[in-house]
Amino acid sequence: MPGTFAGLHAEIARIEPFRSVGRVAESGRGTFVVSGLAAAALGDRVLADSGAGTLGGEVIRLSPQGVLVLPEGDPEGLRIGAVVELVGPPVLAPGQGWLGRVVDPLGRPLDGRPLLPGPGFRATNAAPPPPARRRGLGARLSTGIAVFDTLLPLVRGQRIGLFAGSGVGKSSLLARFARGVAADVAVIALVGERGRELRDFTERVLGPAGLARSVVVTATSDQSPLMRRRAALSAMAVAEHFRDQGLHVLLLIDSVTRFAEAHREVAIASGEGAALRGYPPSTAHAIMSLAERAGPGAEGAGDITAVFSVLVAGSDMDEPVADIIRGTLDGHVILDRKIAERGRYPAIDLLRSVSRSLPDAASAPENALIADARRVLGAWDWAEMMIQAGLYVPGSDAQTDRAIRLFPQLDGFLAEDAPAGGPEASFARLKACLGP
Repeated sequence: MPGTFAGLHAEIARIEPFRSVGRVAESGRGTFVVSGLAAAALGDRVLADSGAGTLGGEVIRLSPQGVLVLPEGDPEGLRIGAVVELVGPPVLAPGQGWLGRVVDPLGRPLDGRPLLPGPGFRATNAAPPPPARRRGLGARLSTGIAVFDTLLPLVRGQRIGLFAGSGVGKSSLLARFARGVAADVAVIALVGERGRELRDFTERVLGPAGLARSVVVTATSDQSPLMRRRAALSAMAVAEHFRDQGLHVLLLIDSVTRFAEAHREVAIASGEGAALRGYPPSTAHAIMSLAERAGPGAEGAGDITAVFSVLVAGSDMDEPVADIIRGTLDGHVILDRKIAERGRYPAIDLLRSVSRSLPDAASAPENALIADARRVLGAWDWAEMMIQAGLYVPGSDAQTDRAIRLFPQLDGFLAEDAPAGGPEASFARLKACLGP
């Protein structure tokens, strides 16, 4: 059923003649217990009458005495005996009308305009495509950024991670991807961001052109861990909706670290113990399950090319979240604070960054250029301290002499926008930087 009536039809189809109702039996600042909801399942949403309005929540533990609910907001005003309605698993109804819009993890518009539901509902927690039916990685993508068109290629269906500390240019790089990567639709999850940054990101950093083909799903830092965790899950569900229409979707999640922190709060509230530097054991499964939903689709579907940002405090690549997701992805990009401090953006540490789409994503001559550029940068990295201290004598090593001569051009290349002409033009520019 096309158009507006398809969403209306889906809403009507969800109407049930009755719903299970329970009552609050016990309440605290962080959770409350509901009795009488025998039909509840883990992960179901409930709606409680808090006196001042309706309070949403999620079932996080079941027992013969009742169900334990983690609220989606402040439970202040909740009373013993308050009516609680069982809604069921959290779902979204994304559609074409969501493009250019900013929504919360429940699909409610945040930009002051009404938003009609799409043609059907889908669960925010969904299984990835069957592994045996998934296609391989696709063709190389034009990104608008010279280094990603050449030395760190991004291909259709690839999943990469941006590993960086705070204030190193991670969000700006994500916005450049949203504007420049060749894709049909962009879906952006802002997990636990500061409230004032949302409008700045959509209007200034992303811009009208980037927003026009995007859906932004956000939960700010002051919201409950349920909403922050659900922001990433809902964004993935929106991306899956467009993927199943045969479209190529660019998914940007900022950040997986805040998703993991929100999951930790939910898991500990449900009674799970902390283990990995304070993270419960289920954190690994939650992160890997999220990442596995992205990537190439099954035959007949589109693809989700995903970029996950990871906050690494003190550049510790062995901290739990970074360590878990790095092995799940098809490449990782390290942003270095020292590079940012000397004014080169994006502050990519190329020697520590890897794209697992290589060597297949480039031709033999292009792979030779990539290897040559890495050799030059490696020689500079090895000798930089001696050069800066004045201890290196020119002529001592031919490779080091070449690195001294070419480093300024290569370093500048890593900050360049891609020239007109796509990856082929970027490789021509890289060849010119390396010289004869």
